[in-house]
Formats: sequence, C-alpha cells, structure tokens
Amino acid sequence: MRKWREIFGLTQSELAKLMGISPSVLSDYEKGRRVPGARFLKRFVEALLRADEARGWPTVRNLLSNVVPRMDAVIDMHEFWNPITVAQLVELVEGIVLNTFVDNKPIYGYTVVDSIRAIETMRGYEYWQLLGMTSERAVIFTRVSKGRSPMVAVRVSPLKPAAIVIHGPRRTVDPLALKIAELEHIPFILSLAATVDELVSKLRRAVEPRTGYVELSTSLSS
Repeated sequence: MRKWREIFGLTQSELAKLMGISPSVLSDYEKGRRVPGARFLKRFVEALLRADEARGWPTVRNLLSNVVPRMDAVIDMHEFWNPITVAQLVELVEGIVLNTFVDNKPIYGYTVVDSIRAIETMRGYEYWQLLGMTSERAVIFTRVSKGRSPMVAVRVSPLKPAAIVIHGPRRTVDPLALKIAELEHIPFILSLAATVDELVSKLRRAVEPRTGYVELSTSLSS
C-alpha cells in the first residue's frame, strides 16, 4: 500500500484525509499491523484516483502508457460482427495483392494507421503493442512511400496481423517489403483508393448493419 501511495505522490496525511481516517491507522495498514478488507481497499483505490483526477490524471496516464500503445497514429479502428476473407478485404480497399501468399485466415476487424504519425509519436515497443493488438485483424498503413518501414516493423514484431494493406505508392513498392511479406506468409495488399478519406469511408460502410456486418467500436478519428 505504501508503494502505491508513493507512486501517486501522496503523503500519509494527504491520503488518510481523503480516506477519512487518521494517518496512524493508515500507517498500521502499510506496516502490516492490520489486514485490509475489500471495503478498505476500495476506499484506498478511490482516494488515489480522486487525488490523481484533481491533478489532471498524470499518474494514471503514465501507468496506462506502459500497457496501452499511443493511439495518436490510429485513424480508424473497427471490428466486424462476422469475419471477412482476404478477397473481401481486397475489394473493400480497391486493392491488388502484391505477393503470392493469400491465406484463408478470417479477418475480424481492421486498424487504419497513419504511418508517418506512427514513426513520429510511437516508441518501438508501442509499435509492437499496436501490432500485437491486430493479430486477427488487417492493418492498413496510410501515407506510405514504398512500404518498407511498415513491413520491417511487422518483421520484428512477435505478433503478426492477419493482413497488411498499404496506401500511398502508385508505381513502386519496395522489394524488401515484398520479400518480408513472403517470409512472414502475410497477405500484402496495395490499396488504389483515391484518398485516405475514401478508403476509410469504404471500410466504415462495410461494417454497417445493412451490409451484413455490425459496427462495434467508435472511430478514433471522430
């Protein structure tokens, strides 16, 4: 308990006041002279959160940053009620498959990522966390020049997406990106949608109830 009090930057007196107890009682719990019950622990946690809320949530934000990747680079993220196939994904993104490997693995959702923003704002482990959240999803990288950077990230990530889509290149895709896609056995798709907005719009329409899918999550870009 002392550890968590110190993590939240509170003195015994400050925390005790928030909990409505004396500092000596809190000291007894911290030193193990008393065993906290469920009700006491609830008051303890609520007091920590109230204190952090009053300061603008600095401690909670810091703790979350260690387990949840920054989402600044995520343009859109949705789940399909029913999984779709790679062929359906290709049609949705107006794409062409660049490599020879096409898996029948179902795709349960998609994440659209601004590749430039991801490079600018995300640490390496956060990039891995983002990819780890997409092991049964398609990851769609926008603002891509030739496709090397996204595929290198996929190569070193312990968890792999179900499919990779890149949007941006019109003439040349990096040979190394193609090779990595083959080595990783991941469908590698080039979207020919005119704009990112058009691409996202088509994906969103695909999860509307009238198309046979149900929208489960809210766009992160709204």
